[in-house]
Amino acid sequence: MLECRLHENGFHTYWLDGDTLREGLNSDLGFSDVDRHENIRRTAQVARLMVDAGLIAIVSFISPFQADRTFARSLFENHEFCEVFIDAPIDECVRRDPKGLYAKAINGQLLNFTGISGAYEAPEYPDIHLYTQIESPEDSVDKLFKVLNQKINEDKSS
Repeated sequence: MLECRLHENGFHTYWLDGDTLREGLNSDLGFSDVDRHENIRRTAQVARLMVDAGLIAIVSFISPFQADRTFARSLFENHEFCEVFIDAPIDECVRRDPKGLYAKAINGQLLNFTGISGAYEAPEYPDIHLYTQIESPEDSVDKLFKVLNQKINEDKSS
């Protein structure tokens, strides 16, 4: 929905989805802590290249470690990076899971899965905090779009 809203308003975007990248660029990585660090490192570098090319890179990842999010942020100017904390309780994540990954993790078939057998460090200072259990997708996109517009305008005024 965010990508559509941005396109409707004349912005050029590319969506980097964690699952899609794990099918190609990051296909050699598992879910160990070391692999998760590398997954975020590679993806942040790709996003940096896309931003350099003038795109808005929408990166949808579970990024369980604050250090990795801090690293990713360090690659960008303030107006180029927006950390979004999509906050949902674990039982809601299980309920929404279209791929059945949470069920596999709960049954011990998928190790180091964030929130089940893997750690998760909630963002300390996200640019935007979305509570998706109580907010509609439309309300969340409205909030995201507003914050992104502020950052874009911040860039233009500097």
